Amino acid sequence: MKTNFSTRLLLLALVLFVQLSFTHNSYAQFTAKNEIKIPDIPGYVTLKCDFHIHTVFSDGSVWPNVRPEEAWREGIDAFALTDHIEHTPHEQDIRENRNRSYEIASPRARELDLVIIKGAEITRDMPPGHFNALFLQEVNALDTEKWQDAIKAAIDQKAFLFWNHPGWKGQQPDGISIWYPEHTELLEKGWLHGIEIVNDGEYYPLAHKWALEKKLTMLGNSDVHSPVSMRYDLSNGQHRIITLVFAKEKSTEAIKDALFNQHTAIYWENKLIGEEKYLKPIFNRSIEIINPDVTITGKGRANIQIHNNSQIDFELIANGTSDEISFPSKITLYADKTVLLKISAKSETLTGTKKIGLPYKVENLLVAPQQGLSIELPINVNFIPADPE
Repeated sequence: MKTNFSTRLLLLALVLFVQLSFTHNSYAQFTAKNEIKIPDIPGYVTLKCDFHIHTVFSDGSVWPNVRPEEAWREGIDAFALTDHIEHTPHEQDIRENRNRSYEIASPRARELDLVIIKGAEITRDMPPGHFNALFLQEVNALDTEKWQDAIKAAIDQKAFLFWNHPGWKGQQPDGISIWYPEHTELLEKGWLHGIEIVNDGEYYPLAHKWALEKKLTMLGNSDVHSPVSMRYDLSNGQHRIITLVFAKEKSTEAIKDALFNQHTAIYWENKLIGEEKYLKPIFNRSIEIINPDVTITGKGRANIQIHNNSQIDFELIANGTSDEISFPSKITLYADKTVLLKISAKSETLTGTKKIGLPYKVENLLVAPQQGLSIELPINVNFIPADPE
């Protein structure tokens, strides 16, 4: 049967529609969320957050509504779009409105049950450098000539303010962090609330020290400008740097309260950085000693099975000794696996059941620069003396 041109065009359009519909449905069906396996701690939920992200509305290369899609797939709970106030290289192509990236991204973020926070990056020369302001109502108010006025405009909106990449080589000589009088002024006014310890893969030990000394909230963020999949090899287990926020619930208000009260830690590569009061319960809730009660006869041996429920490989190094038993000087508790820890009695005459805490430091859980978290692995050993010959 012959068909005219219009009919053929209609049939072609129908075929394309079916193909596109199939492709869209298949894409939607197989889009998967990656869960970040770091446990909640007593009294709080552990929220995975990124508070330093850029879009085409400053110097990023991503349209705003892509950012919630990326965050959802990576298991992020909350994020902030923090486009530069003073640096907008795409202004010839995009109308200048510093609230617009948030407005575009918000509907999709809410559909995906993500907390999206309106923020901005105050981008000034050093000193004082770059600062992110979170929980803003009106971003355009921060567009001022003097940096002091920009920060005050954020503080007037009850914003949370943190110092970005304090060791960035673009602003600090030789990449060495310097604390200037301007930072003291901000701190004394109560205008400086936090500091980035890790930014885009760079760790700043001196900033870590300052955070502890000056009671500043610790943050680690991606500062991502490109699509996340171009910056990190997600298929091979890489992940963006994130801030862990220990909040009462998953909400904007609870996150804001947690940030102002320093309830945070940082997840970077295979490391956690934070205060002991947060890292220890994360470790304890990640680890399950399957058989804490063992029996050793004489100078025999026993195997302790330890399962790690998190996605972090905990790297343990001995932090002392035991009078009764020998145990490995180093052991790695691999993510989502069960590991055997082999112990042996030091004497064949030991008798009775003893509670023993195996002392270790978790080298990749940093409670201060170059200082791992001290922990004990509790076990109960029933010692049976060897039979005399």
